[in-house]
Amino acid sequence: MAMRWTLAQAQALFDKPFLELMFEAQQVHRQHFDPRQVQVSTLLSIKTGACPEDCKYCPQSARYKTGLEAERLMEVEEVLASARKAKAAGSSRFCMGAAWKNPSDRDMPYLEKMVQGVKALGMETCMTLGTLSDAQAQRLGEAGLDFYNHNLDTSPEFYGNIITTRTYQERLDTLEKVREAGIKVCSGGIVGLGEEVRDRAALLVQLANLPVAPESVPINMLVKVKGTPLAENDDVDPFDFIRTIAVARIMMPTSHVRLSAGREQMSEQTQAMCFMAGANSIFYGCKLLTTPNPEEDKDLLLFRKLGLNPEHTHTDAGDNAQQQALTRQLVNADSARYYNAAP
Repeated sequence: MAMRWTLAQAQALFDKPFLELMFEAQQVHRQHFDPRQVQVSTLLSIKTGACPEDCKYCPQSARYKTGLEAERLMEVEEVLASARKAKAAGSSRFCMGAAWKNPSDRDMPYLEKMVQGVKALGMETCMTLGTLSDAQAQRLGEAGLDFYNHNLDTSPEFYGNIITTRTYQERLDTLEKVREAGIKVCSGGIVGLGEEVRDRAALLVQLANLPVAPESVPINMLVKVKGTPLAENDDVDPFDFIRTIAVARIMMPTSHVRLSAGREQMSEQTQAMCFMAGANSIFYGCKLLTTPNPEEDKDLLLFRKLGLNPEHTHTDAGDNAQQQALTRQLVNADSARYYNAAP
């Protein structure tokens, strides 16, 4: 039985001297993972903009003028073409995000076909579509969906300052439905919303104390988008961000902790310290839904410098030099949009 964390215990980890915390996080990481392996995901926006939610960080909300053009749900074949590119560039998981409060039942057959098509390529599948009903979660599970992303974003106490169109409990209920449908959970949060350290600790307590901790925990750094209410927020100190990764690793020892949105703004040294703190998953590709992400070949160069290896779910990874040449071509290909903090 996993231990239940208290806020005081989580806060004590945040209060530890930085190098002590890093050492503890790395020890925990090595007990459960190969420290040189990194799981690589690509995220595609399958339906962009015009979202009715009011998440203050999100350029996809219909309430803010960010210059983002709304687009309808992509065709299944278009999504699969992007998945093939992502696989060729080294991703082992393909995540599909839609800017919805919840999917409608008329969308479900298309979503099921997308899941089945991506699975047929030999990749893991993930979706983020907002709130789900029991029946929708079951249908996605039966289609073979591996992961469902639904972030808690921040602490229950601070949450109301960021989002008013959906309650914290609704988010927890969706995670429960997903789990009951046999789908793995991907859930994390965002650092830099204006929250206190206590809120970061409280978010990680919520995640770690779920009946089963999420298999994947994305830790996003706020990407400030002009036109959103948080565009002028203070920058996050890199050490505070790295500290959040380390505490997540210690509190959820068997979860993949994902270095997610905000990597574009991070130096190679900051990213290296995040891997040292126990991050072992990244989003890879041109954009994280609608915000830029470091290009794939930049990531491959960083992996090489740090001696990290992308995990492959398939065995036909091919010759490394060939793979990298293909990656460089694909970086310039017009692949569809990727995203910041998924719903």
